Amino acid sequence: MSIIATIMNTSTGLPIQKMTFGRMPKPWAPFTLASGELVKAERVDVGKPEPGKFVVPVSVWVTPKK
Repeated sequence: MSIIATIMNTSTGLPIQKMTFGRMPKPWAPFTLASGELVKAERVDVGKPEPGKFVVPVSVWVTPKK
């Protein structure tokens, strides 16, 4: 089962993009954004699903260099 996560910018608090992971990302795991920039996950937040839903919201916080 793949994980769909929202990549969030730690400096602005705004979403950067959505990304699909094969499994839950680790806080130290590096990955490449759609812009081609290599970033490292600083924090991974897992929320609660909405009532009657199965999908859990996942946010991965990164600090892009741009």
